Amino acid sequence: MFSLTPEEQLSELKKGVVDLVSEKELLAKLKKSYDTKTPLKIKAGFDPTRPDLHIGHVVLINKLRQFQQMGHHIQFLIGDFTALIGDPTGKNEARPPLTEEEIAENSKTYAEQVFKVLDREKTEVMYNSHWFNDFKPADFIRLSAKYTVARMIERDDFEKRYQNGTPIHLHEFLYPLVQGYDSVAMKADVELGGTDQKFNLLVGRDIQKSSGMAQQSILTVPLLEGIDGIQKMSKSNDNYIAIQDSPKNIFGKTMKISDELMIRYYELLTDKTVSEIEVLKMGIKGGELHPRDVKVDLAKYFVSLFYDDTMAESALKEFENIFKNKGLPDDLAQHEVKSSVDLEILSLLIEVGFSKSKGEGRRGIQGGAVTIDGEKISDPMFQLKLKGAEKVILKMGKKKFVQLVAK
Repeated sequence: MFSLTPEEQLSELKKGVVDLVSEKELLAKLKKSYDTKTPLKIKAGFDPTRPDLHIGHVVLINKLRQFQQMGHHIQFLIGDFTALIGDPTGKNEARPPLTEEEIAENSKTYAEQVFKVLDREKTEVMYNSHWFNDFKPADFIRLSAKYTVARMIERDDFEKRYQNGTPIHLHEFLYPLVQGYDSVAMKADVELGGTDQKFNLLVGRDIQKSSGMAQQSILTVPLLEGIDGIQKMSKSNDNYIAIQDSPKNIFGKTMKISDELMIRYYELLTDKTVSEIEVLKMGIKGGELHPRDVKVDLAKYFVSLFYDDTMAESALKEFENIFKNKGLPDDLAQHEVKSSVDLEILSLLIEVGFSKSKGEGRRGIQGGAVTIDGEKISDPMFQLKLKGAEKVILKMGKKKFVQLVAK
């Protein structure tokens, strides 16, 4: 059943992990699993607060896949109940809860997106509303009695808010308790999470212990920087690559990252070994490998992972057509304009969404970024007139294209 020994499994699982509580415990679990031919139950929870999973989540999902490939049972938990509370992790103020309708819609997308990485047949998708919807007020009181306010205040973000006089609402204390109870309901042997979730994962161990169960081992993985290389990847920071992005967007966004961040993405998001990544770094440093070619391989890897190899090659071809050969995208958008009417260029740039204001459009023109059919427009007062079914290509910068069609 298991192709690797417990010691070999532990060695592989430790790669890329920040916290492991505890190595001794996990090895004992792996040995028992190996001897009894019983897979461990591996838990990871995701609150459906956004409709898209992004590659920052894939750092964790890849670790789940690693457990899965070793023969263990994956429990992918969608926190449709915990999302009603709102995770206070890393927040300076209470996070506004979502509506039940928003949560239900997001949950549907999560259940499908995760199978771009995990094996559908070997993954159990669970929802914590299945047990919490049956909880009565008395059940929540009993759950709350398992933890103290003093222990809650030890949590870094709660402590900072308390010291700063920022309100902490009582329902926020419920979040780690509820997440901890998930581990009881799921009988989890191991729980995975980001480094920002360590407190919540430890609460799960405590709740299991107070419930008379063996405590789960916990593994935390790093939080991935977004494509800006500065802030944590998130949709709110607009620095993310979504699993459901189009192949073209996945490829293009990957090519935007810095050379330094590219190596970190290789380390956290691909199956390459430490020695293979070292070869890449030395090749780039020595000039044998061009950073752009290494980044192209990474972009192709992501598209292949979320789609297939054919789509990856197609995305590469389109990228090279636009940026290397200065061509146009295959799915060039069209915008209809009135025939035989003088069109002010500044108003037109706003109309097609290339600029937010005439001032921004004027700066683009003065910088030589605006062209019509390849000819630079230098006069902000320029007026365009199309006749009949005439078509022209309006371009601003390197990435904004639209075909203007007279109607």
